[in-house]
Amino acid sequence: MLAYIIWDIYPDLITIDFLGKTLPIHWYSLLFAFSFLVGKSLITFIFQTEKVDASKADSLLIYVAVATVIGARLGHYLFYEWELLFSQPKEWLLSLVSLPFFGLASHGAIISIILALILYSRKAGNPSFLWLADRIVIAVALGGALIRTGNLFNSEIYGKPTDMPWGFVFVHETDFRLLPLVPRHPTQLYEAFFCLFLFALTFYLWKQKRQALPEGTILGLFLMLLFGFRFMVEFLKNPQEDFENEMIVNMGQWLSLPAILMGIFVLVYSQKRRVTAVWDK
Repeated sequence: MLAYIIWDIYPDLITIDFLGKTLPIHWYSLLFAFSFLVGKSLITFIFQTEKVDASKADSLLIYVAVATVIGARLGHYLFYEWELLFSQPKEWLLSLVSLPFFGLASHGAIISIILALILYSRKAGNPSFLWLADRIVIAVALGGALIRTGNLFNSEIYGKPTDMPWGFVFVHETDFRLLPLVPRHPTQLYEAFFCLFLFALTFYLWKQKRQALPEGTILGLFLMLLFGFRFMVEFLKNPQEDFENEMIVNMGQWLSLPAILMGIFVLVYSQKRRVTAVWDK
């Protein structure tokens, strides 16, 4: 009886010729881009349901998309390759606007998305940041599931060896220091499934409870649950960078702690404030 799963999916979906160069299109890149399209459709549906001008979703998508790419890229360098900020400033500055094939940090993306929503809400004047964030995190949860599925197709961010029957043997492991190939925790799937759970939960709360829930409730729960799970699943992952090898609590876990605390703060604040305002159309 097979006690593990052979994962032999090649990371490149197709290759195209672009300006005389061969450009690979990864599954990850495709799913990363698809997450924005799905997110835009979801936010448009939410706006239409709440009788908000659906065209506002277009400008909101631009804010969130730019913030996600730049924040995730910059976060990678700040949190995992900070020495490049000083030794190779030209390279990392250019990488902020290059195609997101690799080197993205979800913690950086969350920070930048929050800042983008604050700017958007101030520019629009209405709705509030918390009203927007409660709805954006629904799309973020679904996007997170797609992006982690992209990590699975890229055979990256996988876990430590396991003897569980659902262990994956990643034939195209990106870290060849870990050879020989052995079954490993498919931590990408763990996170993808949890993101799907978060999507179902946040969508249900918006669909059925938004009239009763104070602004910020969905955002607070999202931050607490997502990064609480992220903290726990990191124990099953291989270190992403060499400097984490000797750390009991790795960089991803350290970065998750402020997000968990922020979620608790937002949840407590929203319950005390108990504002259930809507967007004035």
